[in-house]
Amino acid sequence: MRLYRDNAVVLRQHKLGEADRIVTLLTRRHGLVRAVAKGVRRTRSKFGARLEPFAHIDVQLHPGRSLDVVTQVQTLDAFAADIVDDYSRYTTACAILETAERLAGEERAPVPRLHALTVGALRALCDRIRPPELILDAFLLRAMTYAGWAPAIGRCARCDRPGPHTAFHVAAGGAVCVHCRPPGAATPAPGVLALMDALNHGRWDGTETADPAVRSQASGLIAAHLQWHLERRLRTLPLVERSTDRPAAGAVGRDAGAVGPDADAVRQDEDRDSTTRPASIA
Repeated sequence: MRLYRDNAVVLRQHKLGEADRIVTLLTRRHGLVRAVAKGVRRTRSKFGARLEPFAHIDVQLHPGRSLDVVTQVQTLDAFAADIVDDYSRYTTACAILETAERLAGEERAPVPRLHALTVGALRALCDRIRPPELILDAFLLRAMTYAGWAPAIGRCARCDRPGPHTAFHVAAGGAVCVHCRPPGAATPAPGVLALMDALNHGRWDGTETADPAVRSQASGLIAAHLQWHLERRLRTLPLVERSTDRPAAGAVGRDAGAVGPDADAVRQDEDRDSTTRPASIA
């Protein structure tokens, strides 16, 4: 079979034998690709360092039966150098990569918009212009939009009545009006849904100065919505260091099984249901 080239983000890697590695790539034209990088664990490997997680690369591969084989690699963006020395940005980048892999779907199914969004999010982290947690929330919202899971924010998720609305229900699909509100719906603080809408559409003005509790609650709803659709938790989300976590008591956690640990942060009905369980980022 013929060799092929593509742009890719290195999502993760693991050892294979004594000298090789298996790398998982999110490519622009071929979607999720798993490939063997032979000899990269040897000291004299010519492209071992270019296949580290977070790298944006131009890669040439030889198709195989189950795994392709990496034959050439050229670095396009060495994002790792600006990420790994900052714990907050590192954990945020890990969450971005894990989410991208989960949303990419089947191997070799093209996801060019998700690829571009992932590159844009990593680049935004390296630019250090915006807080990592806001970059992550914007990425998660837009990635869910591409996957068809975008939470309803400006209109009722059930009847499409225009908002603004004051309740949010993950299983219903997002914001719900007073007529459609099911038991267990969360009542976010004023400004939470507006912040989510701003992040989803790239309206950054005012997002960084939003109240820490508002930012924390928005993050909790975004994470709960994503993980409800994935039907499992993301391992990296609980590790993300958030500047709003420290001062905000009762902040909304990134747990698929709960919207938040404190009833004062996001008020809920007593009758709870299953809910309580370039693109560019710039």
